[in-house]
Amino acid sequence: MAAELGAHEIMQLHEVLTDTIDGINQFHLYRPHVQDPQLRTVLDNQIGFMTQEYNNMVQTVQQQKRSEAVPYRRVKNTSPAYGLKNPSPNAPNISPDEMDDRDVASGMLGCHKASANLKMMASLEFADPTLRRMLQQGAINCSEQSFEVWNVPAAL
Repeated sequence: MAAELGAHEIMQLHEVLTDTIDGINQFHLYRPHVQDPQLRTVLDNQIGFMTQEYNNMVQTVQQQKRSEAVPYRRVKNTSPAYGLKNPSPNAPNISPDEMDDRDVASGMLGCHKASANLKMMASLEFADPTLRRMLQQGAINCSEQSFEVWNVPAAL
């Protein structure tokens, strides 16, 4: 399939795949800093899903299989709490040892937001319906994953 893609599609695909690798690596770096068990479970589940999503896209491009995009299944039993919690002012950490659950969750949210944007923008460039749908679903998956992180009470 890669030979059937246009140059702009190859460039977009490279950006999306590289972004996905970077996100997985970033989440692995966060793992030692997580204290909250619920956030750790979310992080581990999302690493697994992101890896599966990456492998699925690579296999589709290499024509090893024609597959559909897989939707992310977040935990549904969440009830968001609205309102301000009188947060204390934020400041950069002096060292990596100071990273806490809030830092990890914030980094995860930023990663998912940027990836959602990149995947949706890339989907607008694809003529191949399978890859276009995979990218669209990938953007939706990022939205679901960010909502899941936002719902971890101890994280933010």
